[in-house]
Amino acid sequence: MAEKFLSKVYTVSGVDETRAIYDDWSASYEAEIGENGYATPGRIAAALAGLIADKSRPLLDYGCGTGLGGLALRLQGFSVIDGMDLSPEMLEQARAKHLYRHLAIVAGDAPPPVDPGTYGAIAAVGVIGSGAAPVSVLAQLLDCLAPGGLLAFSFNDHTLEDPSYAAVVDGWLRSGAAVERFREHGPHLPGIGLGANVYVIEKT
Repeated sequence: MAEKFLSKVYTVSGVDETRAIYDDWSASYEAEIGENGYATPGRIAAALAGLIADKSRPLLDYGCGTGLGGLALRLQGFSVIDGMDLSPEMLEQARAKHLYRHLAIVAGDAPPPVDPGTYGAIAAVGVIGSGAAPVSVLAQLLDCLAPGGLLAFSFNDHTLEDPSYAAVVDGWLRSGAAVERFREHGPHLPGIGLGANVYVIEKT
């Protein structure tokens, strides 16, 4: 019987611990979250599809994991998708799906090696929050976008319990650094009763 990780992942901290648990989880990840109805990749892909007319423009799936976000984006018509993740084992699962133009390992504590304007949009599906990347990664991703670029991401209910995450986003909106294009609470992992906010913000 495969080891279960959902009960553990929201308590990890730090880059090394996060990388290790996702490496260990890579082979059984899709089965475990699939049986719990993982909804966020489809929700983020649909939100972006409603805002982007040219789906041939390159898009970055940051924290792509095994490629479920890439699959959801493909199903919405996006044709040029790159992926980055800190887990080599997760990336091998993504590579086998043949969804991505390029795949790269990213250091969890360093900005992604992306020049502003390379991508018209960046998706971070289930990447920021408890058991995952710190909120500072959002600022790094926003810096990778040229004005007018879209950043799509999610905060699950565990993350929303910590007001510091939403405060960062609300601070950008108040200052005019970004404009909110979409925000909606809905299912994340309904099998364990967990929801998430999906956001799309536009860099100004």
